[in-house]
Amino acid sequence: MSIAHTEKIDRILARFSEVEQAMAAGTSGEDFVRLSKEYAELEPVVKVARELRAALSEKVDLEGLADDAEMGEVAREELAALLPRIEELERELQMRLLPKDAADDRNVILEIRAGTGGDEAALFAGDLFRMYQRYAQSRGWQVEVLSASESERGGYKEIIAAIRGAGAFARLKFESGVHRVQRVPETETQGRIHTSAATVAVLPEAEEVDVRIDEKDLRIDVFRASGPGGQSVNTTDSAVRITHLPTGIVVTQQDEKSQHKNKAKAMKVLRARLYEMERRRQMEERSAERRGQIGSGDRSERIRTYNFPQGRVTDHRINLTLYKLGEIMEGEGLEELVQALITEDRAARLAAQNSE
Repeated sequence: MSIAHTEKIDRILARFSEVEQAMAAGTSGEDFVRLSKEYAELEPVVKVARELRAALSEKVDLEGLADDAEMGEVAREELAALLPRIEELERELQMRLLPKDAADDRNVILEIRAGTGGDEAALFAGDLFRMYQRYAQSRGWQVEVLSASESERGGYKEIIAAIRGAGAFARLKFESGVHRVQRVPETETQGRIHTSAATVAVLPEAEEVDVRIDEKDLRIDVFRASGPGGQSVNTTDSAVRITHLPTGIVVTQQDEKSQHKNKAKAMKVLRARLYEMERRRQMEERSAERRGQIGSGDRSERIRTYNFPQGRVTDHRINLTLYKLGEIMEGEGLEELVQALITEDRAARLAAQNSE
C-alpha cells in the first residue's frame, strides 16, 4: 500500500481541513497565530499527499485502459511517464513526514573562536564571521554581535553573535565543528602555505521559559573591561563574568558600557549553551545520537577545509568539494553547501527510519 493511503495521511488531511475551516471562521489573536503556524507546517505535506493520491488514481485509470484497442498505446505511454513521478512523490512525502528537529525554527547563537594558528587563525575566524554575516543578510536575517575579542592584527580571538530569522537554526546547525584553512599568510615572505583553524558552534537560542536558571547556581563577577593588549577601555566595573556552578560554563561579556546590558547578553549566551547541552543529552538518550555521514556536529570534529591556493572548499562529512571558494567566503556560495548537508541528513534519517 502506498504511503499516501495510510491512516497517518488521513489524519493529516483531516486536521488540515479543520485548521483551514477554523482560520476561515475568523479566528483572531493568539489562536490565529497558532493555527497559521500549524497550517504552514501541514501545507507542504498535504500538497504532496494530494498530488500523490491523484497520481495513483490516474495510474489505476491508465492501467485499466492499457489493453484497450483504441486507447491502449497512449495509455501505456502515459503510464510509463507517470510511474517515475509517483516514485518521486513517494520519496518526497516520506521526507516530509520525517520527525522535525524541535529547534529548527529557533534563532541562533553563533560562536566562532580562533584555534591553532595564532594571528592567522584569528584572521580566519573573522573571515568565517563575515561569511555567515553575508549569508544571513542574503536570507533577510538579522545579525547582532553580542561580544567580540579582536586580535591585534585583525580578525577575532572570539566572536559571539545572535542571528535571527526564519529557519536560521535549521540551515546553520551543521556548521558546528572545526573549520580548517590552508593559505599563504600576508606576513609569509617565503610563500609557504600555513594551516590554521577556527571552531564554530551554532546553538539554538533559548528563551527564559526553556531553561530555568537558579540564581544560587551562578557566580557573577564584575570587573573593568579591557581592549586589545589589556588596556583599560572603561573606568567602571561594567564587564561581567557569569559562572554556572553546576556545569562549569563560563560566559564573559564586556562590550557594553552598562553592567546591566552586559549581564543580559551573558545570560542569553548561557541559556543557549545550557539549552543545547540538554538538547544533546535528550538526543543521546533517544537514539544514541545518529552517527551518519554528517557526523555528530561535535565542535572537536574537523568538518571542512578551505584551500585558498586551489580555490576549493571540501566538506569532509559528505565528501563534497566545490571550486567556489571566493563565492562561498562571500556568503552567496554557502547555500550550495548548506543544502547538500540538509539533503544528506534527510536521506540518512530516512534510511534509518526505513530500517527500523
